[in-house]
Amino acid sequence: MVDSCGLVTVKNEPVPLKSIAVEVSVQGHVATVSSTLQYENQEKSPLEAIFVFPLPGEAAVCRFSAKIGQTEVVAEVQEKQKAQEQYDDALSSGQQAFLLEESDESPDVFKLSVGSLPPGEKASVSLDYVTELAVQADDSLRLCLPAVLNPRYQPQGSDSGSDGSAQVSSVPAGSVPYSLSLSARVSSPHPISRVESNCPLDPLNYLNTEKTQATVSLAAGHQFDRDVELLLYYQDTHQPTAIVEAGQASAKPGSLMGDPVVMLSLYPEFPKDVMSSLTSHGEFLFVVDRSGSMGCPMHNGSGAQDRIGSARDTLLLLLKSLPMGCYFNVIGFGSSYKSFFPKSVEYSQKTMDEALQKVKGMSADMGGTEILQPLKHIYSQPCLPDQPRQLFLFTDGEVRNTKEVLDLVKTNAGSHRCFSFGIGEGASTALISGVAKQAGGHAQFITGQDRMQPKVMQSLRFALQPAVVDISVKWNVPKEVSVTPLSPPIRVLFQGQRALLYAQLTGESSGDTEGSVTVKYSLAEQPVENQLSFSLKPAEDTGLTVHRLGARTLIRSLEVEEREQDGEKEGVKEKVVELSVQSGVSSAFTAFIAVHKGDGEALQGQLLRRQVPTPKLYHCPIPLMMACSMAPSSPRHIMMGCGKARSSPVLKMRRALSSPKPIMMGCGKARSSPEHIILGSAIKMNWLKDVQADMYTPGEGLTFSKKSKLEDFDSPAPTSKPVRDPLLQLISLQKASGSWVLEAALAEVLGKTEEEVAKPKPAQVDHEVWATVLALVWLYGFKMEAQEEWQFLAMKAASWIQAQKVASVSECVQAGNNLLGCQVQKDPLGL
Repeated sequence: MVDSCGLVTVKNEPVPLKSIAVEVSVQGHVATVSSTLQYENQEKSPLEAIFVFPLPGEAAVCRFSAKIGQTEVVAEVQEKQKAQEQYDDALSSGQQAFLLEESDESPDVFKLSVGSLPPGEKASVSLDYVTELAVQADDSLRLCLPAVLNPRYQPQGSDSGSDGSAQVSSVPAGSVPYSLSLSARVSSPHPISRVESNCPLDPLNYLNTEKTQATVSLAAGHQFDRDVELLLYYQDTHQPTAIVEAGQASAKPGSLMGDPVVMLSLYPEFPKDVMSSLTSHGEFLFVVDRSGSMGCPMHNGSGAQDRIGSARDTLLLLLKSLPMGCYFNVIGFGSSYKSFFPKSVEYSQKTMDEALQKVKGMSADMGGTEILQPLKHIYSQPCLPDQPRQLFLFTDGEVRNTKEVLDLVKTNAGSHRCFSFGIGEGASTALISGVAKQAGGHAQFITGQDRMQPKVMQSLRFALQPAVVDISVKWNVPKEVSVTPLSPPIRVLFQGQRALLYAQLTGESSGDTEGSVTVKYSLAEQPVENQLSFSLKPAEDTGLTVHRLGARTLIRSLEVEEREQDGEKEGVKEKVVELSVQSGVSSAFTAFIAVHKGDGEALQGQLLRRQVPTPKLYHCPIPLMMACSMAPSSPRHIMMGCGKARSSPVLKMRRALSSPKPIMMGCGKARSSPEHIILGSAIKMNWLKDVQADMYTPGEGLTFSKKSKLEDFDSPAPTSKPVRDPLLQLISLQKASGSWVLEAALAEVLGKTEEEVAKPKPAQVDHEVWATVLALVWLYGFKMEAQEEWQFLAMKAASWIQAQKVASVSECVQAGNNLLGCQVQKDPLGL
């Protein structure tokens, strides 16, 4: 008899996790998130429940406790192997135990084990974490609660890992058998303008007349079909701030937790004359995920474009916005990778046209998500002289070797900047934010009904800005006080983007009560200096949030150092463990362990293991489901069994497809069992040769990119092709130089006939100049709400017109206004 396995919804077994309640406390730019998970064992045997779940990549877990009956057990941080051994010992002796550990492959995935719950027993598990809030393109601050854990793609030839993240089981969002409630309290030094979310919220409730404090809650009935995202809008967001937090009274003076810690939030403001000049140099590499999961819709609403379609539109914008004189290439990746050109080519009309033709043919048809190999290929190519390398990475971020990828990026950080984009729900924050941070770029997340284009163009603006070099940070404090930086050195600064610094302050000043920090750097060969003063007097008790974020920052830096040295540098791992235990903050080398000894009597009966499923939307007409029971009669379900407990295997679909043997999916019983479905004989495997699939993990849907061969499986009818956006049509007509040609396609976008467009052209004006002026008037007259998307190609157009030395620009603009019914002035056009 096969031991019970994890996707309990198929067997209709009770799920041990009943509810999740989340309370959020936001203090300005940081948040403390407290989650309470309610478990109940409704079975007749002792139970172990396993729950693999995501957290924000920058989060630091700082408290973990369990309540059984009326007894609360607070977990302590221990070295990971020691904690795992203590957990196993407790279970084998019939005690109740709780273990919380970070994944070995990715710092944004955690595994919670709730062990030896007696029959009928309830347990409440609470965990707290602290996190910084990321600044968005519209200056809002983003807090994301990842409700969705996408399966992480495991590259060929690598170990499946023992941390349990490969064992996560998933069910359709509407079938998640536990509920979520969320409430948030927001405090800010500046008035709170509003709070928005991708999920329905109850109305914002202000707690004072200054509007610096407010509460907000998730509306009842939340479905687990997306990450929960809160966007906080403050007035005067760009004001630099400083918080000095008092040390822990019980901690030793001179230690990180015993001394005050300061957090500085800086917003560098660059000189306007420098910011108006955009570089015409650079090697721009657009690295695009073409795995099967990129065929999923951008969101779950009606009319959603698929991810790869949105990426194609974005590439059109990017390729049209590049400056003449730069170099570029496009690399698509999946299970393998391929480049548009053998090496980067100079940007011209010919190379742009060739690239755009290839963009049209891009599909989500390259299998799994193996990002390491294309990056290795890029880094093996020599950089071009006087062409700084700028990497744009687009992915739905579902890989399991995150730390390996980040280490590679950090090793090559001196040769490039990386701008990363996480597409869709469940994208790994550790991967997306990590590569940008390691390579001195900027990270963006495109979720819900966000448009990809404005966020990408903001990053292009950063990439085209002059690079900030020679950054130095100087702390100015009284001589009795010493400063120990906890943050790594600042390597990159962007206009209007926040830089956070943490430092430990040791000693006390008898006189001066103020310190300051000075940030100096060089921008376009001009020296720039920004200074921020702060009080040395600690603020009132803030729950040690700043200390824990400072500890998290230092721990992450040390973990990277330890991996770079491949464990050979003595004392680094030990220092991480010591710091983690002292601060109570999670790390790669530690875990939270709590043991409840109860009345000392060992529990009786066989211990069952249950995987708690996480939500996952299926995008495949044929969900593959993990079960240990008879296959249903529906032809749309193919049932798959599993092995013994603790050995939940990852099936690599690509390997299975390449095998000449039929795939057999069952429950480990005799081969003659009617519960087996042997696919090879059932459907001859003929169509499978053409199917591209990401990866299959137990209980998870599989995305096929070739639906034309799936008619026998009741696949949905194809949807009608959406009408193309006139803005994208206009952009597609622009030449690499920045000009437009007077042609029928342009007239169609303008809503006119070719004759109507040609007739009012001033006599002495060239046809191409007239067409380009009309395109600019149309953009400024009808598409100002999307200016972020077309600003660079408009600048190119204006520069091209100026280079033609046209004498009658004003007459052209006025004639264009008359034709299109606009009132656009000449000056805003850049003419």
